[in-house]
Amino acid sequence: MNSIMIAFEKVSKIYGENSFALKNINFKIKKGEFVSIVGQSGAGKSTLLKLVFAEEKPTEGSIFIKERDISKIKSSKLPILRRHIGVVFQDFKLLDTRTVFENVAFAMEVSGKADSEIKEDVPQVLEIVGLTNKINSYINELSGGEKQRVSIARALVHRPDIIIADEPTGNLDLVNTWDIVQLLMKINQYGTTVVLATHNREIVNLINKRVITIDKGKISRDQLENGKYLI
Repeated sequence: MNSIMIAFEKVSKIYGENSFALKNINFKIKKGEFVSIVGQSGAGKSTLLKLVFAEEKPTEGSIFIKERDISKIKSSKLPILRRHIGVVFQDFKLLDTRTVFENVAFAMEVSGKADSEIKEDVPQVLEIVGLTNKINSYINELSGGEKQRVSIARALVHRPDIIIADEPTGNLDLVNTWDIVQLLMKINQYGTTVVLATHNREIVNLINKRVITIDKGKISRDQLENGKYLI
C-alpha cells in the first residue's frame, strides 16, 4: 500500500502577471506524518495549504492526495475530496448563533448525514477535544481556546485522513496555544496526517517533528525530526 498521503510535483502558483506566490514546490508527506510549514508572513504558507484542499488550483505542476491528482479535479467532486481533509483556521469560522453541538453537526448536515449519525458522532468528537461539558453552550460563551477546539471538532467529524491547520494558535495566549498544539499531536497519534502552518518557532520546537520552510514562495529547507529547529 502506498504510504504517501500528499505529494507536490513542480507546483507553482502565480497571481496576476509573473507574481509568484509559490515557485517549483516539491515534497511528499507520508500517511500519519506531522509536518510544520514555517516561514514569515507572505512567504506562501497559506497558499500552499489552500492548494492541498483545492480552494486554489496550481498554475503549474501536480498535487496528489492519496495518488489522486487533485489539480485536475472537477468542481462537482470537491465536496467528496474535502470530506477527507479537515481544515482549521486562525479565525475559527464558527456560527455564533448556534451551540457547540449545532456548529459541529452543521458540517455533517451539509454533507447529507442522517440525524441518527449526527447524534452519535458529534458527542464523540467533542469528547476527543475535551468539550463534552460545553455541548449546549453558545459560541459567544466560550473562550478563544474553546472556540478553536470546536473548530477542530468540526474538522474531525468526517474522520478525515488529513488535518490542515492554518495558524490555528495565532489569536490565542500561551496556555491555550499549547493546549491546541497538544490536541493536534493527540489527533496525529490516532494516525491522522497533520499539516500545520505557523510562524511560531516555540510551537515548532515543542512539536519536534518535520519542518518545511517556505521563503519567498520557495522551499528553503526541509528538515526531518532530528532535534531542535529554529526558524
